[in-house]
Amino acid sequence: MSTEHTKLVVIGGGPGGYAAAFLAADLGIETTLVDLDVNPGGVCLFRGCIPSKALLHVAKVLSESRDAKDIGIDFGTPNINLDKVRTWKDKVVSQLTGGLGQLCKQRKINFIQGRAMFTSSDAVNIKKVDGTEMSLTFDHAVLATGSTPVTLPFAPPSARILDSTTALNLEDIPEKFLVVGGGYIGLELGTVYCELGSKVTIVETMPVLLPGVDRDLGVILENRMKKHFSAIKVNTKVSKMDEIKDGIRVTFQDQDGNISTEDYNKVLVSIGRKPNSKNLGLENTKVKVTDRGFVQVDAQRRTTDPKIYAIGDIAGDPMLAHKASHEGRVAVEAIAGHKVAFEPQAIPAVVFTDPEIAWAGITEHEAAAQGRAIKVVKFPWGASGRAVTLNRTDGLTKLIIDPETERILGVSICGSGAGEMISEGVLALEMGMVASDLKLSIHPHPTLSETMMETAEIFFGQSTHVYRPKKS
Repeated sequence: MSTEHTKLVVIGGGPGGYAAAFLAADLGIETTLVDLDVNPGGVCLFRGCIPSKALLHVAKVLSESRDAKDIGIDFGTPNINLDKVRTWKDKVVSQLTGGLGQLCKQRKINFIQGRAMFTSSDAVNIKKVDGTEMSLTFDHAVLATGSTPVTLPFAPPSARILDSTTALNLEDIPEKFLVVGGGYIGLELGTVYCELGSKVTIVETMPVLLPGVDRDLGVILENRMKKHFSAIKVNTKVSKMDEIKDGIRVTFQDQDGNISTEDYNKVLVSIGRKPNSKNLGLENTKVKVTDRGFVQVDAQRRTTDPKIYAIGDIAGDPMLAHKASHEGRVAVEAIAGHKVAFEPQAIPAVVFTDPEIAWAGITEHEAAAQGRAIKVVKFPWGASGRAVTLNRTDGLTKLIIDPETERILGVSICGSGAGEMISEGVLALEMGMVASDLKLSIHPHPTLSETMMETAEIFFGQSTHVYRPKKS
């Protein structure tokens, strides 16, 4: 078995891992990137963010063509070529991951397709996909192994029971489709299958969908889903699953203990993700892992082993690709000797449903839990000229403001394109903006983004399109 040395080894080629490796190479650090896939990209590009958003675009096209009837245009019943949809989705994935492979070569990064396991605090054993093995010693390592879907222990092994990865394969359009879990992944994939023609049911153990999201935003999404989904079951848990001839028989139990059963052609289990911190040989290092499986890190993303850093899903919540990318850059800059820390004012989150929900900073729900004094101002999209022209007035822009300093503490948006709009909120939070900064920033008309400006105007009781005088 051969032995080689590298200045930096990055284990895991997802958005955190490849961002770290690319920056390290740009800073002149000899870098090796290890991943099981043929190119960098990780779960996000191969089996998560990118393929799901491609399918959500398909769903959006179907939804908009259906809703066009309201403005006098009828496209008729769509003819869905599922093979072509899959081919297009796979082309998007291969184009982006192939591009990352080229960037890897251009930066002269040593990319190894295989699985790495620590044998000590300065060495890993790599089992390559071609069956060979090698030992790699290093000066520093960045751990970016991501996470995997949580499973239900009582679910039988069946091709009819899907997770967030297998659901993206889109093998068919099941007539009856159950989504277990009312979080963002379940709702996004449920939206895809619903628009493609499945009768979709959502089941969630909590009283509402998207627990943790402010209800004034969540209810807008829920109301639209109630029009198109077959059923939404809250305060209900799945207690049993049995495979039958043509599907899965599911047993439900509601909050009152009532038991019911229903049959579905396929079931998606989407109840969360867990960090990939096992089977990495961490016991051969000084790295400490929490009870939840997260690797302990400091502000530089350094673990309790001075040579090893950890980023992304394995380093703690929130499990978001853009958070991992920024952590990767911080870790590499720390390795390069720069004075740096991962301390963002806001990490944005987006639910790519229809309508989208996005937020950054503190939410109203979190402020209430903390007992924090805040002023909440909202702009309903029914008062937005642009929203009316788009026939999408089911939206809301919301600011959380400190009543004493007038500083913006949080931004939440529900509506078409909310994911694109939230970046302005992130910038406002990072720059420490106060409400008057946003109010005085001229926004183009007519746009959805000007709802940000008008929400700030409402704080002062001066919104042009909403009459809401400020109370003395």
